[in-house]
Amino acid sequence: MADKIFENNQVSIVGEIVSDFRFSHEVYGEGFYVVDVAVNRLSNFMDYIPLMISERLIDVNEDYIGQTIYVMGQFRSFNRHEEKKNRLVLSVFVRELELLDEIDEDMKTNQIFLDGYICKDPIYRKTPLGREIADLLIAVNRSYGKSDYIPCVVWGRNARFVGQLEVGTHIEINGRIQSRGYIKKYEDGTEEQRTAYEVSVSKINVLEEEN
Repeated sequence: MADKIFENNQVSIVGEIVSDFRFSHEVYGEGFYVVDVAVNRLSNFMDYIPLMISERLIDVNEDYIGQTIYVMGQFRSFNRHEEKKNRLVLSVFVRELELLDEIDEDMKTNQIFLDGYICKDPIYRKTPLGREIADLLIAVNRSYGKSDYIPCVVWGRNARFVGQLEVGTHIEINGRIQSRGYIKKYEDGTEEQRTAYEVSVSKINVLEEEN
């Protein structure tokens, strides 16, 4: 059962470590830390992706800034309560890692596969330049009855297709994790620079449910 759960949420990332390790939480005496990695896009833009890593996988007191890391894991979410609302917090939960001397030219640096269910009505729209886009929220089952809620963005004819799908539709997607900066405005007039994380979808497939 556990292996099946892992198969429906698979991530592999290769990037450069650009931050120190920050303590996140502890589970049964095992500490978990967050570290940020910079990952190249084809457009030479950098995505900055947070990794959640156990202290049992790496020495979190060492300075790894500038080093290249390869990780495999899952894209996970949890709700953080802020200002009377819940904020969806996302990171890559690392199961395996390796520090690399260099990146092989043929190596895929940012891949994700998700098998889940649409849990919110897709929002289809067009950008000011006329490009078709759809926003999608997918629930991906985890063990022990939990789910991860993963925001996705779909482009072009796939966006048009997704815009017609209903809540509860079972889908598979392939894509990449991307980061996007935005400004959070507070009621007192102050502003804060934040980063959102989402999956940019390259391939989508609707699955028929077994009776």
